[in-house]
Amino acid sequence: MTSTTLSENDTLSQKVQCVASAVADKKARDIKGIQVAGLTLLADAFVLCTVNSEPQLKAATNAAREAMREAGYPVQRVEGDQRCGWIVVDFGDVILHIFRDQARLFYDLDRMWGDAPEIPLNLDDD
Repeated sequence: MTSTTLSENDTLSQKVQCVASAVADKKARDIKGIQVAGLTLLADAFVLCTVNSEPQLKAATNAAREAMREAGYPVQRVEGDQRCGWIVVDFGDVILHIFRDQARLFYDLDRMWGDAPEIPLNLDDD
């Protein structure tokens, strides 16, 4: 992975914030941005969040896709479905992981990427 400029970091932060805000609007919780640039070739950042139900999983996925599309960052790929408890939405350099409680505990990406720096998120706590 090449080094990123300040402008690229600003753009990455904007994308992460856009995704995080979209899922927060659908009442996702435990939202975390993680900078993984230089640690994996998959992406530069992950956004992790947890939802309570299958309908909320679908709503959060759709909200993130719509918000990013409107911002000019279309989805590259979506994996998983509501029944499996984990959906991965790939926006290129940002990957969104939406979990149900059990899936988040089972896959434990928070621990796996625990040494990676967190990306500050500006979310309203309702």
